[in-house]
Amino acid sequence: MSVEKKASLQDECFDGLTAAEIEAQHPADAADTIEGLDIIDQVKFIKQLPVKDAADSIAEMDDLDQQELMVNLNKGLAARILEQMAPDDATDLLEGLEEDQRRALLSMITAEDRAELKTLLTFDPDTAGGVMNTEAVILDQDLTADEAITKIREEVEDKEIPYYAYLTDKKDRLVGVISLRDLLLAKRGVILKELVKTQNLITVGYNVDKEEVAHLIAHYNLLALPVVDFGNRLLGVVTVDDVIDIIHEEASEDMQTMVGAGADETTDSPVSFSVKKRLPWLIINVLFSALSAWVVHLFEGNITEMAVLAVLMPIVANQAGNAGQQALAVMIRQLAMERFDRKRAWLSVFRELRIGLLNAVIIASLVFGVGFALSGKLTLSLVMGAALGVDMVLGAVAGASIPLLLKEVGRDPAQASSIFLTAITDSMGFFFLLGLAGLVLLNR
Repeated sequence: MSVEKKASLQDECFDGLTAAEIEAQHPADAADTIEGLDIIDQVKFIKQLPVKDAADSIAEMDDLDQQELMVNLNKGLAARILEQMAPDDATDLLEGLEEDQRRALLSMITAEDRAELKTLLTFDPDTAGGVMNTEAVILDQDLTADEAITKIREEVEDKEIPYYAYLTDKKDRLVGVISLRDLLLAKRGVILKELVKTQNLITVGYNVDKEEVAHLIAHYNLLALPVVDFGNRLLGVVTVDDVIDIIHEEASEDMQTMVGAGADETTDSPVSFSVKKRLPWLIINVLFSALSAWVVHLFEGNITEMAVLAVLMPIVANQAGNAGQQALAVMIRQLAMERFDRKRAWLSVFRELRIGLLNAVIIASLVFGVGFALSGKLTLSLVMGAALGVDMVLGAVAGASIPLLLKEVGRDPAQASSIFLTAITDSMGFFFLLGLAGLVLLNR
């Protein structure tokens, strides 16, 4: 390309910025800018970037955006970009592509890179093997510190994770981990295995769930965690930046699944995909709503005789539902942030019971006082306060218990938990209010 033509391309504007200005941005910022362009401009801009810069920016894009961009690039450029990505990023991208698109890209990259990516694609994406990076600094345990430093200088340019060096024996088994700081401070001539002979080595198997990996890294305050096979051979490393992505992804999934949306659903998902994910839970919600309606129907005569009950019903249900949602959110967060401990988890339910009781007494007393002050009806106010208090306690216990029950049966603790909770607090709230009213107010 001539100098004049290249300069004109760099001066071309995309969304108010020149290509040169976007190229100068941090890859994460450049990714945001690229995502804001239409697909034609995205392709035009990526073609102008150095391949390494294009790979860094595309790796930071949202999954669906990067997949759409890659399939719209010519296959040769897309393959060169794939080769420049970190193996874990390249694997994530390939997993989202159609099988024929994946095969086409893999066929155009080097045999070494192709073999590595095919291996990574065999791991479950929700496990340590599915999120690990293979670009680790691996050293023979029999090297001296000086020899190790020389070797690292020769290789580190091609490595993405120079936080630690991983020591292996003649059979490629992991025997220790040493930080680069400790390596630089080691005495001249010391053998590497001497530096780790008393080390309590922390590793994780390739088939361990990625949430457990995140918990381990957070618990031990590590920058990276080695992933091994059943023979303790080093396969790769999960880094702290991967953990941040895992935590963000899991939090988003929990928030969506709580209300019955798809865990992997986004605003860019096809309409048919979203309908398929949401419709079953909406049908279940209709059935639960029918249960609440049936409870109201049982006490239809009570409502006819005392119409004010119809006004009070939503207050009871909504207040109990809110108390339950608070307990639900705390429990789901607890399960997401810490390793599951059955005894401790169920003790947390007892804690929520105590909190629910205290809140119920205060709110029920307040409602009783306000109700009596406004209506002057002592018995009605007592019924309202009692029904509200009992339902709030039930909501707190249900909110804390539902995620644990789902966990016990092997389901996602957040899955549609809000729908189950609402069904309980609504139906039982109506039952308590209308039932107490029938017993106390209408049978005198």
